[in-house]
Amino acid sequence: MKTALSKRDEKYLNSSLNDTMWKVILMIGTPLALYQGLQQIFSILDTMMAAHISKESVSAVAYLSQLNHLLSAVGGGLAVGAGIQISRAFGEGKNGLVQKRVSSLYAISFTVGMGMLAIILPFTNQFLKLAGTPATLIAVGSRYFIVQLFTMVVTFLNNVYIAVERARGNAGRIFRLNLIVIVLKLSLTALFVYVLNGDLVMIGLASLLSQLSLFVFAMKNSFFSDGVFSFSFRSITMNREVTGPMIARSWPVITEKALFSFGKTIVNSMCTLYGDTMVGAMGVSNNLGGITTNPQNGYQEGAASVISQNLGAKKYKRVLEAFHAVLIINMILGAVISSLELWQLDALAGLFDSGSIEFHNMIMTVYRFEALGAVPLGINASVMALLYGLGETKLTLVINLARVFVFRIPVFWFLQNFTSFKEASVGIVMMVSNISVAVLSSCIAVYVIREFKKKYGI
Repeated sequence: MKTALSKRDEKYLNSSLNDTMWKVILMIGTPLALYQGLQQIFSILDTMMAAHISKESVSAVAYLSQLNHLLSAVGGGLAVGAGIQISRAFGEGKNGLVQKRVSSLYAISFTVGMGMLAIILPFTNQFLKLAGTPATLIAVGSRYFIVQLFTMVVTFLNNVYIAVERARGNAGRIFRLNLIVIVLKLSLTALFVYVLNGDLVMIGLASLLSQLSLFVFAMKNSFFSDGVFSFSFRSITMNREVTGPMIARSWPVITEKALFSFGKTIVNSMCTLYGDTMVGAMGVSNNLGGITTNPQNGYQEGAASVISQNLGAKKYKRVLEAFHAVLIINMILGAVISSLELWQLDALAGLFDSGSIEFHNMIMTVYRFEALGAVPLGINASVMALLYGLGETKLTLVINLARVFVFRIPVFWFLQNFTSFKEASVGIVMMVSNISVAVLSSCIAVYVIREFKKKYGI
């Protein structure tokens, strides 16, 4: 078992702890932001291909994707919470602990993924009914969802690999590998839909095959290599010192992501008051919003890792410098990208409307309001980077639960029952929840920063 750092890892750590913070955040955050942005664009193209099948297929993908996000929250939460602890151990110079956490995280994620597959797969239709999925969407998408369950297990392991590479500052590698994945996914989907006239199952198969391609690289770079960030069976342990902090930081993130996705499925169910296709319109609007928020999330991920490393190295002033840098970057991104989308909204909506004027107008109605939350969501993403980096995942849980269960679902219910906004309510509730959560997270950030300065005498 080798626990020495490579020259490349030593160089990155030195940069993270000593270079100008703007340089560090841009260096690690920009490739992640580019990847997230490209991923969202390809997701939109994927939705356009689903629209080629039928507008019901768009709604099925939008609805079932939220259920998949609900299940994937476990693997995603583990990767985020444990990844921060890996970054902190890296910053502290505890190389042996880094490898133990990397190896144990792979083992935990694989076990959890297979367990979830075994529990849900035999009862797929019952699970979809329990989740409130409309019967028409179950008929269209149940087999697609089954394929997505297998994709979920592979994605669990890929999430661990991405978290490890992010801790190492290998943002460029993350960008290149994921670009390969999304290009492969898009190419396969185009082949299956336009050439072979396939259905949603084939779209799901394209996702599975593309994720397997990333897993091949994960095997090569983690399972069949040496070094502190490699996987080792001998390093797997359930020792409290190793796994305790990872689990403690992960469970709030898992809960947060799962309940957030569950809340969005409730919102999707509420949208069916305006017809099943409104779910698709909201999904398209969310995709358009993701062109802004995904790059913001890329900078969030990079900044969280940098904050954790500097905290581990006791570079407390640099922690706050990282937050300030990512905050400015994310606010600028939100303002610029959302403005460009609003400028070309009619053309963008035309890419997804399947020739339906009604569907076209639904998309435009929803996104006009949702776009107003782009800058506030940049603020929220930056606060989340700070909280993740500091390990304050219980506070991120509070923020995301409030976003859906305080600022979205009750507000949506009120708009539906006590106003005459009708279909516009779908966009209005997105705007209200996104702005409100930014106000909440800002208040929490002020408190956390004040206590942080007090604790470390800054």
